[in-house]
Amino acid sequence: MKFFQFFKYGKAEVKDEEPLITTDLGKDIFDKIQQEFISKATANAEKIVRAFNSKYDGAFDYSIRSLNVLDSLIEDFSDFADLSDNEIIDDFCAQTGSYILEVARRTYGGVYFWEDSLEQPLLKTGLPNFEISLLTFGKVKNRIVNGDEDNIPYFFKGYSERVRNAKNGEVATFV
Repeated sequence: MKFFQFFKYGKAEVKDEEPLITTDLGKDIFDKIQQEFISKATANAEKIVRAFNSKYDGAFDYSIRSLNVLDSLIEDFSDFADLSDNEIIDDFCAQTGSYILEVARRTYGGVYFWEDSLEQPLLKTGLPNFEISLLTFGKVKNRIVNGDEDNIPYFFKGYSERVRNAKNGEVATFV
């Protein structure tokens, strides 16, 4: 995340010396990195869309209501998770998690960051007024393991309500 914070403001300074970088290119670099994140998240989410959209009658349209169908897909996948290796499960979690992130970004906006400790993207919505963050890969894995207890539409509803009702300076993370 520090990488993005550095470039977000467009310059780096050394105390009591001339700035090392004094250019307006910082915003361009930040925007370019965001476009790369969006491109990768969309490409990952599109794997789910291409693989399952016809089976689910075109329901994967990046709308909030499509998360009900995604939740059903995750439930169906969980029936076979015991037969799958960790790489297949992790890939499925990344694809479905990316789909959820893209639903959030397309609905509420936001900026992608990389969460090193969890090795997954993080979407921050509301900057600079507030910061409601969303992590999804682990949530999908919990949905596979725990069943309906980790229902995706319910989880997203909590996130949505928090974004819509956020106050200036509020910070929250949905995991």
